[in-house]
Amino acid sequence: MNTSKTIGAIAAGHPETVKAAEQILLDGGNAFDAAVAAQMAALVAEPVLTSLGGGGFMLAETASGSQVLYDFFVQTPIQKKHPSRLNFYPITADFGEAEQEFHIGPGSIAAPGMVKGLFEIHRDLCSLPMKRLAEPAIELARNGLVMNSFQSGIFDIIRPIYYDSQEARRIFRSTKEDDQLIRKGEVLKQPYLAELLEQLILDGDLLFYEGEIAGSISRMCRDGGGHLTQEDLRNYRVIKRDPLKINYRGHKIAINPPPSSGGILVAFALSLMESIDPGSFQPEDGAWPDVLVYIQEMINRARIDAFIENPSDDPILKLLNPEYLEIYRKEIRERAASFRGTTQISIVDRDGNMASITSSNGEGSGVVIPGTGFMFNNMLGEEDLHPGGFHAWKPNERMTSMMAPGIMKMKSGTHVVFGSGGSTRIRTAILQVLLNLADFEMSLKDSIDAPRIHIEEKQLHIEKGYGSNQLKRLKGLYPNHKIWNKKSLFFGGAHSVSHGPEGYSGAGDNRRGGVAKVV
Repeated sequence: MNTSKTIGAIAAGHPETVKAAEQILLDGGNAFDAAVAAQMAALVAEPVLTSLGGGGFMLAETASGSQVLYDFFVQTPIQKKHPSRLNFYPITADFGEAEQEFHIGPGSIAAPGMVKGLFEIHRDLCSLPMKRLAEPAIELARNGLVMNSFQSGIFDIIRPIYYDSQEARRIFRSTKEDDQLIRKGEVLKQPYLAELLEQLILDGDLLFYEGEIAGSISRMCRDGGGHLTQEDLRNYRVIKRDPLKINYRGHKIAINPPPSSGGILVAFALSLMESIDPGSFQPEDGAWPDVLVYIQEMINRARIDAFIENPSDDPILKLLNPEYLEIYRKEIRERAASFRGTTQISIVDRDGNMASITSSNGEGSGVVIPGTGFMFNNMLGEEDLHPGGFHAWKPNERMTSMMAPGIMKMKSGTHVVFGSGGSTRIRTAILQVLLNLADFEMSLKDSIDAPRIHIEEKQLHIEKGYGSNQLKRLKGLYPNHKIWNKKSLFFGGAHSVSHGPEGYSGAGDNRRGGVAKVV
């Protein structure tokens, strides 16, 4: 409900994450205060999806209209060990209707940026003391939270990672079944994480990057087959970038720029979509999903061209070059006759400040330093981040990511704060939400709830919800397909908020336990 007393809107992946942001807004904090508090609460409530040992991005827009992208994603190590010296091995995550292989172990850990990112954002944009922003997370970690079905389900998916680590088992094991991770309805308490957060508030981010924790990380990697050293942590810096800005049919979009690939690939797809008349289709049209799949195929081709086979120093200049786009648009026109067709936090406050945070810990490396309460990332072990092969990364570089937090200013005057988790599905989830909003004028909730499709490695994944005519057409065009019988976190989690002439709105993506609240 929107009234003159409305002070903002929040969307995130867990009720406790939303609650933390709500408390801060009610205390007079701005959207950035609320975003930092929400992210810290997510570290506790969504520990598989985000961690002090990971990283992320935040796109901020102030009430005055200035925008900045905070890149606190992971950095590749300065020194690279030979693969034979690494503890680096595969596990399989079972999504129920699909499986995906990841690599874990100390050799999969890149330099984390989460702690530096939160403190940098606080110094630049926040109005309340960091101690106040951390209170909801610390209280939650110490007193515990009841495990919900979604978070319990995620633990089931990545059980091989968490059960492989004695320290992780100690923190996250079931209180009722010794051979299981924590189950729905059980209370998860994280006293070590609570103590660490309290210590960080007292000592600042240097505790993590130059103090006791940095030494522990370095020793663990030295003795356990990892790359990281104290030099990696001491040299880590948050990078502030200008967002990539595009215009799509009069809607102005700001999104995560390179070196991350997610934002530029979404921009590339939208540039292609401009060659298609949206009036020629409706979402329920049997041909519309074919358009989406074809655009996704082009995204995959462009990614291989611009980032792997013919890497460009300036992917924006290459992918958004009119001549380059025309090659792909020509294919669309020729085919037109036949088809006619990782967690996310989004916040806006009453002054118009907006924050979109997408963060990730990968699947986790299985490495937890005793007494810290958090798991390190496995970004060096995610295949989609290393299309050239594992161990081919360049030392001391900010890693690319599919994460693409963004803000869209619609022609109507409404602002939408968006983003998504979901690995390689991030770009296709965001694309479909934006098209639903811009081309089909769906509500925010309907745009997020609409069924999704995703093509990868020549297999088409089709989410439950498409009509019989649409399914028949897709099955005929793509014999190698998989129909998902229910909505799944596989297709992302695009928790988003909006504000404009019609007031405030929020929509959590139920594929990833999403929750939204207008405050």
